[in-house]
Amino acid sequence: MNDKTKLRDEALHYHAHPIPGKTCIALTKSTETQHDLALAYTPGVAEPVREIANDPKAAYQYTNKGNLIGVITDGTAVLGLGNVGALAGKPVMEGKAVLFKRFADIDVFDIEVNTKDPQAFINTVVRIAPTFGGINLEDIKAPECFEIERALIERLNIPVFHDDQHGTAIIVAAGLLNALELQQKAIDNVNIVCLGAGAAGIATMRLLVTLGARREKIFMVDRSGIIHTKRHDLNPYKFAFAAQTEKRTLEEAMVDADVFIGVSEANMVTPDMLKSMAAKPIIFALANPDPEILPEVAHSVRQDIIMATGRSDFPNQVNNVLGFPFIFRGALDVRAQSINEDMHIAAVHAIRSLVHEPVLEEIKRAYPHDDSWAFGPKYIIPKPLDPRLKMRVSAAVARAAVDSGVATAPYPSHYPSGE
Repeated sequence: MNDKTKLRDEALHYHAHPIPGKTCIALTKSTETQHDLALAYTPGVAEPVREIANDPKAAYQYTNKGNLIGVITDGTAVLGLGNVGALAGKPVMEGKAVLFKRFADIDVFDIEVNTKDPQAFINTVVRIAPTFGGINLEDIKAPECFEIERALIERLNIPVFHDDQHGTAIIVAAGLLNALELQQKAIDNVNIVCLGAGAAGIATMRLLVTLGARREKIFMVDRSGIIHTKRHDLNPYKFAFAAQTEKRTLEEAMVDADVFIGVSEANMVTPDMLKSMAAKPIIFALANPDPEILPEVAHSVRQDIIMATGRSDFPNQVNNVLGFPFIFRGALDVRAQSINEDMHIAAVHAIRSLVHEPVLEEIKRAYPHDDSWAFGPKYIIPKPLDPRLKMRVSAAVARAAVDSGVATAPYPSHYPSGE
């Protein structure tokens, strides 16, 4: 049996036994007596119903709304598998629920919406939104994902967050700022190539521009080559990054580039492309499971690079679990009406800062095969199991929500009081 077959068999057994699926509903109140049941349902349940009818905010006091996220997909862009449909996306949505619960103690209902019509999807989410304290959109293809998220943000008064866009962008930005520091480069003076112009690529470039990157120094590249102003096949989201250039190919874009960010496909970057980059380049090759260029190949070509991938078996894993559980934790804890740009930036800096501090011994024990625990080329991003992430990132996001005016509850007393 080869490794791929073994993994397939283990994964299917894991999902099927001892109970199908990865999540369930647990009770939070006693149901041992007849009186317990009378309180849980009729006639006692009528009392919180009346309270909520009189004041909708009472739902946060008497129901699970305040700690409940809807993880919602249409199944059009599931992992690297593409448009597999809503039902086939359910294992991934359950997996996201596992991460929310494991890392931030947030409850989830996963919702698979069986439609490819963006407006029907939007209307469905709007109608079920009262159930939730926030909405995590997942695995929705571009460019529809941009319109869906924008419409839901406008129509709902709870946080809406498309993790494939902003989660990826936030972790990339945190790692990149640290890599730039090590390479002694300024974000406003680097040439950036982004291979992949879908949800993750566009959101990442938007966030980097907010953090100081210059739009005119960014080349975005899709399957047709460099996105430039003379192309007539660009949607508005791609056109926002159209360059005025005579260059047309990825190979040309890579010449003198300081930063490469790949959210595309395996083996798209050649050793010659890497050789043509500027001194001290930064490579974020995030295609999964196989990156745009393998670390061993990249390091054999250039000794001066800093590299990150999406994989856990290489240093510097860009993993969205560093962000989304804690971003929602902070947003829920202050009953934020949205997750805005200030909250994104707060998360970036909170995540970034952890690698500048001594690593806890318990983290080292959790990663026995790692040997790079000082801020440097092999440690620019925190480990997902770093327990400090929950408090640091959640608190930073909550503070940003309060300071930017989108919170409807005060900054929690159990969070750090420092500004």
